[in-house]
Amino acid sequence: MYIGLVICILFSYLFFKGHQNTQKFVVNEITIDTDDRDNKEKVLQILHISDMHLENISVTPDRLIESIGSYNIDIIALTGDFLDRKRSIPKLIPYLKALRNLQPVYGSFAVFGNHDYVLKEKNFVKLKKVLNEYGFQTLQNENRQIELDGKKINIIGIDNYSTKHSDVKKAFTGINQGTNLVLTHDPNVVITINNYRFDYLLSGHFHGGQIHWPKPYHLKKMGQLVKMNMIKGLHKINGRPFYISEGLGQTGFNIRIGSRPEITIHHFAVNGKVEKAILK
Repeated sequence: MYIGLVICILFSYLFFKGHQNTQKFVVNEITIDTDDRDNKEKVLQILHISDMHLENISVTPDRLIESIGSYNIDIIALTGDFLDRKRSIPKLIPYLKALRNLQPVYGSFAVFGNHDYVLKEKNFVKLKKVLNEYGFQTLQNENRQIELDGKKINIIGIDNYSTKHSDVKKAFTGINQGTNLVLTHDPNVVITINNYRFDYLLSGHFHGGQIHWPKPYHLKKMGQLVKMNMIKGLHKINGRPFYISEGLGQTGFNIRIGSRPEITIHHFAVNGKVEKAILK
C-alpha cells in the first residue's frame, strides 16, 4: 500500500513537471554558412516552426509572437503536424494570423506531416485551404523560387516520408541551378536524396523524444536517423546540413521530460556559387 502511494505521488509529480515543461519553450538561433564564404552576400532569416499539434499545445499565439517580434523575418517555414482532428482547424487560425503579421519579406511556406494525413480527405482539404488563405503556400512535392540580390533560391517542399507521400523527383522538377532550401516533416527522407542536392533542410517529427528520459526508446521504430542518434538539432549527411526541430506542441499526453518545445531562427548564408540540383 505504501509503495503504491509513493509510486502514485512520483508519477503525479513527473506529470506536473512534464506539463510545466511544455510551457517553457525556447527560441534557438542557428547560423549556417554555405561552402564559399568569400562570395557570401546575404543572410536569410528563416523562422522555422514544426509539430504544432494543436490538440496539445501550451504556447499561445501572443507568447509566440512576443518571443520573436524583434527579428526581421525573411521566410516563415512550417514543417507539418499541425493537427489530426477536424475540430482543431479553427484553433490554427489565430497562430496563422499572428505569424502573418510578421510580414516575412519572401513569403511563408508549409508542408504536411503524418498527423495531418490522419484527417479525412475533405478535412485535409479544409486544412490546406486555411493555410493558403492566411498566406502560407503549401508544398506537396513542389517548389517555388525567390530571388535574393540576383541569386535564385529554390524553396523545395518534400511531402511526408513516413506516410509514403514523398516524391523527391517530383519535388525537384524544373530545378536546375540555385541555392536549395528543402522543407519536409520527417527528416528520414534525407537518406533517400543522394542524387539531389540540398544546401539546407528543415524538418521536425521526433519532438526531441518528447519524453527523453532516460532515453527515447519509443522512437526506435521511427526510422534510420534514430538509430544514428539524430533526433534533434543540427546534423549533416553527405556534408549537407539539416535541422530537426523539437517542435512546439506534443502528442499523446501534454508533457515533456528531457525535451523542450522550440522555435528556431535560422541565419542561412546564401552565396553566388552555382551548382547543379540533380547530381546523377
